[in-house]
Amino acid sequence: MANRHLSRSIALQSLFEWDFRGKKKGALKDITKHTIAEFAPGMDDAGFIFDVVMGVHEHMPEIDTMIVASAPDWPLEQITNVDRNVLRIGIYELKFAHADDVPPKVAINEAIELAKTFGGASSGKFVNGVLGTIYKQMGEPRKDE
Repeated sequence: MANRHLSRSIALQSLFEWDFRGKKKGALKDITKHTIAEFAPGMDDAGFIFDVVMGVHEHMPEIDTMIVASAPDWPLEQITNVDRNVLRIGIYELKFAHADDVPPKVAINEAIELAKTFGGASSGKFVNGVLGTIYKQMGEPRKDE
């Protein structure tokens, strides 16, 4: 498994647990540290994981607003915890990460793969639809990469 994909998986698991446990203030860093120790012991660079997790946390109000606007038939609380947090990671990477080395299509594809791996039978299609809508609303930056 590629390092970035593993990092996104760990970020998803951390956000999932934090969300599941009621998003307790100050708990996200400790949950992430525990998840890294459990699923990626000896990982050389956990910086990307913390960038994603803390970036999602920092921008969560804007990200959640985008999810609600792009999936109007699905109230945020009715979206599964996995799908909700996959979308948060995907939107963070699309809109807020400023990672020049991650083209938007890669961020979308990675989110779809996370949804297929950790979510339900229709999670990949749901994530693809929501992120595709947001990407189009952004004007499809870096489309040809």
